[in-house]
Amino acid sequence: MPDQPRPDRPRYYLTTSIAYANNKPGLHTLFEVIGADAIARWHRMRGDDTRFLTGTDEYSVNIALTAAEQGKSTRAFVDEMVALFRAAEDALQISPDRFIRTTDPDHERAVHEMIRRAYASGDLYVGNYEGWYCPNEGFVPASQLIEDATGTHCSNHPSVELLWLVERNWFFRLSAYQERLERYYADNPDWVQPEFRRNEMLGFIRGGLEDFSVSREKAPWGIPFPIREDGSSSQLADGTWDPAAGTVYVWFDALTNYITGAGFPNDPEAFARWWPCDVHIIGKDINRLHTIMWPAMLMSAGLPLPRLVWVHGWLLAQGERMSKSRGNFYDPLDMVRALSSDGARYVALREVAFDRDADVSWDSFLRRYNADLANDFGNLVNRTVTMVGRYLDGSRPAPSPDGSLGAVWATAADAYDEHLRAFLLHEALASLWDFVGAANRLVEQEKPWELARAARDGDATAAQRLSGVLGDLVEACRLVALAAAPFIPSTAPRVLAQLGYAFPYGPDGSDGPPLADELAWAAHASESGKVATPEPLFPRLEVESAAS
Repeated sequence: MPDQPRPDRPRYYLTTSIAYANNKPGLHTLFEVIGADAIARWHRMRGDDTRFLTGTDEYSVNIALTAAEQGKSTRAFVDEMVALFRAAEDALQISPDRFIRTTDPDHERAVHEMIRRAYASGDLYVGNYEGWYCPNEGFVPASQLIEDATGTHCSNHPSVELLWLVERNWFFRLSAYQERLERYYADNPDWVQPEFRRNEMLGFIRGGLEDFSVSREKAPWGIPFPIREDGSSSQLADGTWDPAAGTVYVWFDALTNYITGAGFPNDPEAFARWWPCDVHIIGKDINRLHTIMWPAMLMSAGLPLPRLVWVHGWLLAQGERMSKSRGNFYDPLDMVRALSSDGARYVALREVAFDRDADVSWDSFLRRYNADLANDFGNLVNRTVTMVGRYLDGSRPAPSPDGSLGAVWATAADAYDEHLRAFLLHEALASLWDFVGAANRLVEQEKPWELARAARDGDATAAQRLSGVLGDLVEACRLVALAAAPFIPSTAPRVLAQLGYAFPYGPDGSDGPPLADELAWAAHASESGKVATPEPLFPRLEVESAAS
């Protein structure tokens, strides 16, 4: 059930795709979840009534086969896999308002309602399917097949052996929505982003749409199909479902989770509040499903479409897509153990572009951690607090109202806000760390240790300058910590505590003052305080120790 809405505040509903619960997660699996969590935290800190949905996709032939191979019931197997996802997300401080599972009872009700609406709209019919089926992907249209010397493969899972199926299934009339989808793309040119991802899908639509299966004939692990061929309910007198009616095809089931998480169909008030969602955050391999199949399903059901679909790229290792089957992936728990939770979050979102493919390595992650966190920001905070303690007896000085660093911050803050609104998370962090660089340069230019020596010798001008410089550095640390809090949520309160400030937000970024007010230069200049004892934030790591 969605949390109690707050109608006095702007609402923001964002989702990730739900993860395929067939194995433990890799960093590449959770990348979009880390990014979405940062976006959700930013909106909560802004004061928006925010709802963040993520979860697991648990129905598929492949999952049932894997469970059987391990001698486990399918439900026991997926429960184990989901526990691994929850543990990894907890370690990374992912804070969804709901973690949805496609095995949840309310999700089954939502899927059944979508099937019934599609049937009532005349968009379902029974036919015979004959073609390739990818256990990891589902029914594969001809346009998504690759043929080479070793055989026929799914373009998204080339190493997975395809099955040739002949089944009697229910089909959805996707072909009937070609003109409506083309018109929607024309009327809403920004609803799929980045633009080149939109253009890919528009080209796919113009190439002609094929109807797709929405049921499986002999796949017992799935949501029961709620109607028979004559349109009658397949529910039996004892409340169970007739297995002869089949099960719901996994993608029709999985896509529906976004409206289940908003309260559909049992809580109309909550659903009216939260739907349509503000953004779906998904990977490029499932763009077609979310921007062609899903909108047609919603149109058929008489429901509004998402306001935006943001499509990110893949994490690559030496040019190859990361995957568990290739063994070229990073375990998020290992990354947290080596880099800390905040360190793992930061390097993922700073080193990997959020709008395209990115080639990464453990060395690149480690270099980013050492350069940005240990050296630049961690060192800035440490020496700022140390100098205030040593030269000003710990009394926190006020920032200069018109100093050069304040002007630099105004530019950085505007760029940070602009990039976050555009989902360019890596660029938002780059803007903040450009400012960190400016603050570190101020230390080298002003040399507070020399000003302190002159002040001790009775130079009043040097004493005033020392107070102003250190005040600006304290303010720089405060502002960066707050702005970076969506990305490094554990570190931000620690920084503010060292500066003598209280962190004004809850653990997930909620229940605090509007972030825009807190990010104003000199917002707390009139408040006196004392800095605390400096504590290292991000110990520098050596390659050998971090990798061990």
